[in-house]
Amino acid sequence: MNLHQTLQDSLTRQKDADPDDWERTFRQMVLFDLAKDMELGNFLSYYRNFAIPSIAETLAGNGEILDRPTKRSYDTAIVIYELIASGLDSDRGQEMVTLLNRVHRFVPGTPEDFRYVLLTLLVVPIRWTQRHGWRQPTDIEVQAATRFFFELGQRMHLLNLPTTFAEAAAIFDDYEATHIGSSPAGLRLMDSTVQILEGRLPRPVRPLTRHILSSMFDDDRLTEALGLPRSTRWSNTILNSALSARNLIQRRRPLATEARFSPGKSGTTVYPHGYALNDIGPANVMGPTGAGQP
Repeated sequence: MNLHQTLQDSLTRQKDADPDDWERTFRQMVLFDLAKDMELGNFLSYYRNFAIPSIAETLAGNGEILDRPTKRSYDTAIVIYELIASGLDSDRGQEMVTLLNRVHRFVPGTPEDFRYVLLTLLVVPIRWTQRHGWRQPTDIEVQAATRFFFELGQRMHLLNLPTTFAEAAAIFDDYEATHIGSSPAGLRLMDSTVQILEGRLPRPVRPLTRHILSSMFDDDRLTEALGLPRSTRWSNTILNSALSARNLIQRRRPLATEARFSPGKSGTTVYPHGYALNDIGPANVMGPTGAGQP
């Protein structure tokens, strides 16, 4: 299949999407059409919380990320992907919403803090994909993503949720402008989790992990808060070359027919044989039914 045909097929599928079927559109985007791009964006959103001192202090105080950084990272991703793949109001989706509400019930923080954490999952992946994806997300896809996190936020009883991506991005930027900063807790969290990215990179470039991560963030204020070196011309070149090569290959491949994520299945070292929903959540605060609590 040639480059233009793959791109045209993908855009045609989104052009024909029903704007009211936002959950299906977002699922198609995250699990099929822009799966790898959105996955990288979600990965970056996880780190961003460490640059907010109050949030970092809460996360470090829980101990889960410091003690089991890989499991916590995968669990966080699994919760979101379960919601996307299964649907917010499906049985599995409702169980994940219950888990989120239980986990956050006793977590200290302001309503603005909780809203920011939610918005990292919307704004960061969309912006990453807009800048680095193999194709641009369509307006319908961005609207669907915004509606998905609005609906999730409502189910988590969050307040003053944005209804457009532009509004979400403005709230996100305003929050970071006044809250980003370095903290001992944030630096400890960053040090404990950078190994996850190292394991995903080709062995020859693993010594450059921190520089590449800085290039991925492309934000000196953020990298300074996280204790990362500033991005350099050569680290930017490595990243952009790798992404350009990957995107060129992606544009020449047929569109994916197999979902990037399947509920209950996992090929990770944390869950090599798959997982049950009650495996997900902080182990040191498990409730009587196995669901995680703070």
